[in-house]
Amino acid sequence: MAARRRIDPGDGMTALRRWAREPGADRGTTATAVRFTLEELAACAPGGAVEVRVPPFGVTQAVAGTTHRRGTPPSVVETDPATWLALATGRSAWRDAVDNGTLRASGERCDLSPYLPLVPLGAEAVRDPDHSNSSHE
Repeated sequence: MAARRRIDPGDGMTALRRWAREPGADRGTTATAVRFTLEELAACAPGGAVEVRVPPFGVTQAVAGTTHRRGTPPSVVETDPATWLALATGRSAWRDAVDNGTLRASGERCDLSPYLPLVPLGAEAVRDPDHSNSSHE
């Protein structure tokens, strides 16, 4: 059974693009972008073997394998919102985040690099739609 989405995909992409465009985006934008990308991870890597924590905005379980019911899960990934969004959009590499200490990962199956980036944002995707060139219309 697929996880129920709480963030509308359109709203999620809008928040993610805004976060990518605006360094220091507001808390609401960042929260929506984080929650959206966590939902994307759960959709592309369904399961409960790894708990991914991005405090204070969200947590999800993902990756097929053993599941836990209570207590600390066998595999945990935890990072801050900026690092998570950089990973989710391809602006940062998994190994770099682990090496510089902005991401902590422990347990089996905790390497999420095969699933990243979740939503690659190139220059075209980040462009402000209100200021786009409409000469192709």
